[in-house]
Amino acid sequence: MIETIAIFSLILLLAILLEPLSKRINWPMSTMLVLAGFVGSEILVLLGIDTGLRWDDFVAIILHLLVPIIVFESAFNANFKALLSNLGAILFLAVPCMFLASVITGVMLFFGIGEPLGFPLTSALLTGIILSATDPVAVVDIFKKLGAPERLNALLEGESLFNDATAIVAYSLLISFAVNESQIITSGDVVLFFLKNAIGGAIVGLLIGFLAFLLYKMTANHFGHTLFGLLAAVYAFYLAEHVFHVSGIVSVLVAGLYLGERYRNSESIDQQFAANFWELNAYISNAVLFILVGVTITVSMFTGQWLAMLIGIVAATFARAMVVYGCMPLLTSLPMVEKVDIATKNVMMWGGLRGAVSLALALSIPTDIVGWYTIQSIVYGVVIFTLFVQAPFMEKLVLKVLKK
Repeated sequence: MIETIAIFSLILLLAILLEPLSKRINWPMSTMLVLAGFVGSEILVLLGIDTGLRWDDFVAIILHLLVPIIVFESAFNANFKALLSNLGAILFLAVPCMFLASVITGVMLFFGIGEPLGFPLTSALLTGIILSATDPVAVVDIFKKLGAPERLNALLEGESLFNDATAIVAYSLLISFAVNESQIITSGDVVLFFLKNAIGGAIVGLLIGFLAFLLYKMTANHFGHTLFGLLAAVYAFYLAEHVFHVSGIVSVLVAGLYLGERYRNSESIDQQFAANFWELNAYISNAVLFILVGVTITVSMFTGQWLAMLIGIVAATFARAMVVYGCMPLLTSLPMVEKVDIATKNVMMWGGLRGAVSLALALSIPTDIVGWYTIQSIVYGVVIFTLFVQAPFMEKLVLKVLKK
């Protein structure tokens, strides 16, 4: 236990020390953390040092702790009014478009790899689902620095927030199917599963958020107010997952949106303190997650799975282009829907980075899933591509939008 605490303390220290370098060379912080985790782990292996960290330890930490914190913080600090005014476009991107992108990516991977026994269609579609969860953390930081249009920020951040929840629900369904292939699942079962998890999770999250906001009246200091928010995040996830057996991530998402908006509209709550508290939690969670990803990257992934990685990058990029340039015009052609110019589409296309949630799901794949290592390698390859190729060029694209 003491060794584990020491390791995580070193991770946080490394994150703090790398931040000035990240700003100096204009690389996203997440990129630096992955690189540091990989280099550090390789050095430890060469020195014959065993840290005691094992892949099996990561699953519970990532899916039951780090991801809920990241999702709650994004929801809590989101611009609720901007999300609400663009809700139609956001849900369109986060649900039907996400599934379309998943299918396109999965089918391209299945036929591109061409090994149905070692990489069946179920595994390919599972990879597509994982790669459809976008993470615009690096992009949003650039938006804040440059003062990007509110609508652009709302579309990218809102899409990520909702498609993360959708991807995790879909991931759970496909994992269940892949593990129990003898079980026959109909389209009705799929619809029922999604409705149960999404609506059930939303109801639990809303109730927990409402109760937490009622309880804040019991204390008059910002520590108490923030503590009720923390308890709401914990119980929203736990009760949804383990008591009502619905989506804990959807529950956390709804609770975060509700509490964030109520806190901002309450004069008696120090909303800034709560916002900073959750930003700190998300900072720590992202730092730990990206370094763990770097630690789990192996040279054999690139030597043995380079072609699968390349196919994954092409498939994920093509699917994203289809969503932004093919599906968005269908939505904006409807009456009462604001048009999206080509410069904004370019930012949305290039800003569809893969990050925390994709990595978390990839790390959590059960090893009895056929082709699990190939899935993990493909996801890692795509995430590394987005971090080292896409993210560094985002600032130039955003500047073009601001000049228009």
